Amino acid sequence: MQYRLLGKTGLTVSAVSLGTWQLGGGWGKPFDEQQAMRVLQTAIDHGVNFLDTADVYGNRLSERAVGQIIRSRKDQIAIATKCGRRLKPHVADGYNKENLTRFVDESLANTGLETLDLIQLHCPPTEVYYRPEVFGALDDLKKSGKIRHYGVSVQWIEEGLKAMEFPGIDTIQIIFNMFRMRPAELFFEQAKKKNVGVIVRVPLASGLLTGKFTRETTFDPNDHRFFNRDGQSFDKGETFSGVDYETGLEAVNRIQAIFPDDHSLAQYALRWILMFDAVSCVIPGASNEKQVISNSEAADMPPLSDSQMKQVQAVYDELLRPAVHQLW
Repeated sequence: MQYRLLGKTGLTVSAVSLGTWQLGGGWGKPFDEQQAMRVLQTAIDHGVNFLDTADVYGNRLSERAVGQIIRSRKDQIAIATKCGRRLKPHVADGYNKENLTRFVDESLANTGLETLDLIQLHCPPTEVYYRPEVFGALDDLKKSGKIRHYGVSVQWIEEGLKAMEFPGIDTIQIIFNMFRMRPAELFFEQAKKKNVGVIVRVPLASGLLTGKFTRETTFDPNDHRFFNRDGQSFDKGETFSGVDYETGLEAVNRIQAIFPDDHSLAQYALRWILMFDAVSCVIPGASNEKQVISNSEAADMPPLSDSQMKQVQAVYDELLRPAVHQLW
């Protein structure tokens, strides 16, 4: 495993860490506590020391499992959780000091921890980034010792750039992959300049970049890849990175031809992300131990060649850029 600094937090985190949305449901399978614990144990055994969760993943079940594993291990494991999506309605006014304090207290109780290493606002409405009092409330939570660091998970580049204007922002979580390249422009430049940690989510485009899907692949009705392709339940950019499924399959076929067969496409997709030094870590999900091991091994792959990077860029420019580049 390779390790990188998480911006100005001072934390050294595994380049390939673990996102736990899949452990909490929403991917066509109910929460399985024993399987979740096996996945988490395997990740830590293979060098992962940073776990990303959220209070809404499996209605707190994922967050609870992460807290349990951290308490049971002697390893130095950092936890990042997210809050805000439990608001009903999910509006900017809900991001106030009272609610943020309550969310943090509930996550502390749910994980059984005394302090959260990182709390992230969970894709809040854009208006939140124009309310200094929100970040003042997070500063107060930091001073109280309930959280060590805070950041945001964003949907749009512009939200990330705005968030960086607040000095207390330590990290920004954003979608970045072979299908969503825009962050590599101004966003990465500014994150490096301001020493903000970049956490990359949806690195495999909801599984499309594993190369395992076809036109005949079916998804469970409870899987967001079935019910959210057009953003019916939340931003469509979270599902297949907002890429049309058929177009995504065509892009995958062309990307697969760029690389030899000594690693899986998923591993190449993760290694591609790690070619960008602004990235602190990438947080692929995993539903079983095999996937965890394969993902973790991507950190130790040799760098991709200039030719391979240019060829991936060409596929993006031709097939994907016109449809997605300016949307997020």
